[in-house]
Amino acid sequence: MTDASGKSPVFDADIVVIGAGAAGLMSAIHAGRAMHCERSNIVSSMSAPTTTASTTSTTARVVALDGAHRIGIKILVAGGGRCNVTHHAVREQDYAGSTSAAIRRVLSRFTVADCVAFFNQLGVELKQEDTGKLFPVTDDAHTVLNALLEAARTAGVDIRWPQRVQTITPLVDGGFEVVGAWGALRARRVALCSGGKSLPKSGSDGLGLELAQKLGHSVTEHVIPSLVPLVASAQHWVRTLSGLTLEAEVRVVSGTGKRLTSFTNSMLFTHFGLSGPAVLDISRYLMMERTRDAAAALQLSFMPGCSLEQADAWLLEAKAQTVLSRLREKLPERLAKTLLEGAGIASDRTPKQIDRDRRRALAQLMCGAPVEIVGDRGFTHAEVTAGGVPLNEMNLSTMESRKCPGLYMAGEILDVDGRIGGFNFQWAWASGFVAGISMALSLDSFTTLSEAKP
Repeated sequence: MTDASGKSPVFDADIVVIGAGAAGLMSAIHAGRAMHCERSNIVSSMSAPTTTASTTSTTARVVALDGAHRIGIKILVAGGGRCNVTHHAVREQDYAGSTSAAIRRVLSRFTVADCVAFFNQLGVELKQEDTGKLFPVTDDAHTVLNALLEAARTAGVDIRWPQRVQTITPLVDGGFEVVGAWGALRARRVALCSGGKSLPKSGSDGLGLELAQKLGHSVTEHVIPSLVPLVASAQHWVRTLSGLTLEAEVRVVSGTGKRLTSFTNSMLFTHFGLSGPAVLDISRYLMMERTRDAAAALQLSFMPGCSLEQADAWLLEAKAQTVLSRLREKLPERLAKTLLEGAGIASDRTPKQIDRDRRRALAQLMCGAPVEIVGDRGFTHAEVTAGGVPLNEMNLSTMESRKCPGLYMAGEILDVDGRIGGFNFQWAWASGFVAGISMALSLDSFTTLSEAKP
């Protein structure tokens, strides 16, 4: 292996991981662990038959670089500062972006059970809440981050920050030169785990996507905020209900009125529009659909699963009861009064005293209220990025690039985004695990990872 001068390059590290968030730390930890193990130990962790390897052990360096001034910000702010580590049931259907089959292939390599076992080994006990989300029993995200950082140090990982990477240049006969204002490193393998564009103060401001493109990769046409609050038009009534929360069905409809996607969960009215789990989950679907259909719209149902006819029939069942009293059986009073005002109905009227058109207008607001959404709160307030490097440009058995040998990727930089509830962390753990072990195995001339487990 030679550089441009014809001399053999001196490598500063065997592996450089760019980005020390969830995916980056997971990659670095498993690369470091594997590279400190004897080859026979690596082989014995694989259930598929393999040839016997020598038992010589070599210590190699893993360096993780992060451009943020504070390490692990996304981990620390996740779950309201508690860190929603994963979800008790993770399926490929919980994700969008690349194909379900491709996502499933990576997720199957590091399951929820593997995740729980991994964190238990680090001394982090997880608890499952009624929502299915798993949190550390301490309810403190620092527990998770500190355990990961200690695991990285134990695995021999050298974590350096703030050291922002500006360029990655492939060397003539293999390996890379990684350069920033801090200097340069030469490495045999590089993992891009730098995130997408969400929460840019954490360091994931899109530079990783630019680096991937310069190394021959494409990026999806649209890269947009996901799990992000939505902004309603300034005069819309939803803004008057700021602070109110309730269970609702939130759905996206096409310009022709066809229902495309829906989520039923808690929803929060805000001074700018809408937030809460149901809205965060639907956000990427609405904004991505609008890149194809500008007339795509958002609807709210306060009677999830009910049709217009069913809502109208429910109102008529009230008989002598006032319509406000009837609505309060299902809705907070502030919302009930707002819907009545929107339909032009006095609160002291009974359903039978209301003409059919106005009653059905009220029923429509109850089961399919349109909300004029003018935008979202942007990457600064987004929990994750929709879009990125397509999975079909990666070898999913190893997370190695099909475009640039020796380059690996994991986490949010890839075109995979999950719904709220720990799914994006599970993607980071799984893809990071595969990338980390794969890099170590590639240095030991192993080529099979299909059955490896942590």
